[in-house]
Amino acid sequence: MKRPVGLALERLHIAWDLLILVLVIANLALLLFDTLFLLPPLNDAFAAVAPGWHAAYDQHIHANFIAIDLAFVSIFLLDVLLGWTVAIAERRYHRWFFYPFVHWYDVLGCMPLGGFRLLRVLRVISLLHRLQRVGMIDIRRWRLYGVYAKYYDILLEELSDRIAIRLLDNVQQQVRASDSLSRRVVGDVILPRKHQLIAEVSRRLEEMADSAYVANRDELMRYVAALVGRTLAESPEIRRLKRLPMGSQVARGLDETLRDLACRLLDEAVRGMRSPEFGHLVEHMTESGFDTWLQVDKHTDRVTEQVMIDTLEMLKEQIAVRQWREKYE
Repeated sequence: MKRPVGLALERLHIAWDLLILVLVIANLALLLFDTLFLLPPLNDAFAAVAPGWHAAYDQHIHANFIAIDLAFVSIFLLDVLLGWTVAIAERRYHRWFFYPFVHWYDVLGCMPLGGFRLLRVLRVISLLHRLQRVGMIDIRRWRLYGVYAKYYDILLEELSDRIAIRLLDNVQQQVRASDSLSRRVVGDVILPRKHQLIAEVSRRLEEMADSAYVANRDELMRYVAALVGRTLAESPEIRRLKRLPMGSQVARGLDETLRDLACRLLDEAVRGMRSPEFGHLVEHMTESGFDTWLQVDKHTDRVTEQVMIDTLEMLKEQIAVRQWREKYE
């Protein structure tokens, strides 16, 4: 639970923020109305519709506009000084003089000049954010915030897409301008990682062979048995053997023995793939093929360049898709 003193200070802080928010909105409304009051057509229309109000505003407010604005400025300046003092007391920033730089819009908005007065709009946004943080309001449920979030999302996506496409265009130009792209890829990217790549390729080949054998073992055994049987059936020696007394029985026994032997040899060969010796053999074969694959020429450069350009073009097409249409339409 919060202490009573801390709770009272928090409520006082919130009340002060609400007061400042009301004063800033009132000041901005007055600035807008007085600016419109200076326009002759609107001034004449105001005088024609409400002559009494026009005269009272012209005499009491417009004539003393600078003094009234200075009164608002004095309160806003007091708010900046109080906020600075609280920030120092709470050690909110790394150095005591950081506050006016962080809240630069509050400081500049206190200047009674035309351009700086517009910065008071940022003070409204800052105060709304502060009230949102303490849970007094929830601007995410406001209809105006929903409209703002929608168009901000659309604007951000459009800008980021344009920047990304422009960057990819520049990359494509760099790829086209390069005369030795493949050699640079091989020398700067692949060769420094040659041993890791060979080890990874070898490991995957072993895993692929092992998993493929386990998944298709029964079919492979039937194929090997059928191959042995067909080979023996087509052998002239086996045909002559069957003509001898008891030759058919001997041929059948030989067929079964050879089929079993072939299946066992296949099993032993696959088990041998898990041995370190077979791993070294696969790495040696992979390394030989790897060195051959790394040889580059002008044709390799053209192929590599075209592959990269087409890949970047595909990325550009994907980025160009306006996803906000699917989200909001």
